[in-house]
Amino acid sequence: MFPPLPNASDFLPGPVLLLGAPGVGKGTQAKLLMEEFNIPQISTGDLLRANREQRTTLGMMAEELMATGQLVPDDLVNQMVSERLAQPDTERGYILDGFPRTLNQAKWLDTKLAAEVLPVVAINIAVPERVLLERITGRRMCPVCGTIYNIYTQPPKNDHLCDCEGTKLIQRADDTEAVFRERMKAFEQKTFAVIEYYRSHGNRFAEVDGNRPVDEVTKSIRATLLKLRHHPES
Repeated sequence: MFPPLPNASDFLPGPVLLLGAPGVGKGTQAKLLMEEFNIPQISTGDLLRANREQRTTLGMMAEELMATGQLVPDDLVNQMVSERLAQPDTERGYILDGFPRTLNQAKWLDTKLAAEVLPVVAINIAVPERVLLERITGRRMCPVCGTIYNIYTQPPKNDHLCDCEGTKLIQRADDTEAVFRERMKAFEQKTFAVIEYYRSHGNRFAEVDGNRPVDEVTKSIRATLLKLRHHPES
């Protein structure tokens, strides 16, 4: 998809954090970076599930808290992340997904990585809120083939019917404006502070315009990562 990096075998992506509000496309971009650089994605949601399924000490502690409706505290999440970062597949780098979500987690991560060769670099994907609202509330899915449309930006040929199956499209229960507003509220209360924290460390923070086609956003993120790692453009 992209021209090869000069001395690609020597390029270390290091820890990469993709930031942005709900719906900016962090998951899509993370997957593309993983494929290009052959690095893992580290998701706190996946770590929580794995620890609970494996009945680890940390997983059982988290399960007990969640069973009573409590949030898993930063210290517990940090321990899970710490154990994951010790695994050998993270040596060249990794994409952080859903972590750090709070300012305390961001500061802990910087302390954790202080002795490492490369610090975390943060790339914020910026998209106007009205566009995010249309991306999420406009999503419709075919219940038969799973094709996803957007009534604003990628509508089906026939109103509310799948082009392939002719089946009536459905909207997921969480693709509503009310749910979007709640997610944005949570983002502004917690994760916005993380963005500002990394913004204050200008030499390892950058912002890209996410209101463009996926491949253009990917190119911009790739170029930004090279710049943040002081690597020459190909």
